[in-house]
Amino acid sequence: MTLQTSSRAFSVILPTYNEAGNIVTLVDKIRSAVPEGAGFEILVVDDNSPDGTFDLVRETFKDDPSVRPILRSTDRGFAKSIRHGIEMAAHERIVVMDSDLTHDPIEIPRLLHVGEIYDIVSGSRFCAGGRMTDTKHYMISLIYNWILRLLLRTQVQDNLGGYFTARRDSILQLPSDEIFFGYGEYYFRLLHFAQRAGLSIVEVPSHYLLRGAGTSKSNWLHMIWSYTTAALRLKSRIAFSYDSKNDGPSSTTPHSS
Repeated sequence: MTLQTSSRAFSVILPTYNEAGNIVTLVDKIRSAVPEGAGFEILVVDDNSPDGTFDLVRETFKDDPSVRPILRSTDRGFAKSIRHGIEMAAHERIVVMDSDLTHDPIEIPRLLHVGEIYDIVSGSRFCAGGRMTDTKHYMISLIYNWILRLLLRTQVQDNLGGYFTARRDSILQLPSDEIFFGYGEYYFRLLHFAQRAGLSIVEVPSHYLLRGAGTSKSNWLHMIWSYTTAALRLKSRIAFSYDSKNDGPSSTTPHSS
């Protein structure tokens, strides 16, 4: 298969660490969800997983050039893997999603369709029509997102979803060093800097599923601490920007469905 470079072409970025039990199923589901006639590539950006995720992808899809396994053995990390994937992507439109099957590939065509109008389209659990199969974590995430919205003064309803499509050049114009580090908190930093840059953002309802094989790498107590620390640092930056201009917040208001 030869990669197409039409305006409908897109790159899917999958950051992985110990996802050997899910990655083949996920790649197959993504390939099945690709809109007819659209060119695509799937970048599996692996942080040198001990469970052999990289080798599994390389061997399973060795005859499919649309699947590109990328091995990262230094300066590893979830957000840094996403940045690396964006930088390596061949197409202007990118789709970023988790690799544990919580983000449903069947929603990719809708994200891409709305992405023809907006710079960033975010799959949201908390806008009208959005949902999450894990009801316990849904409530925790919902409450924490309320806190983030108050701290960051944003109308974005799901600041930690991480399932989105965007224009590659728009993302690369943002201050990557100030965004892509840590874990899931990179996403509210990304949204903040995107708003400041005047990028158009829309949330569309998304259904987040249960993890497939394996165990979650999320430690909720650690995440709440690290995310709150990151949010407070970003809030301080927003307050400084507000005071220095003395004419209101520097960020624009995103669209919301």
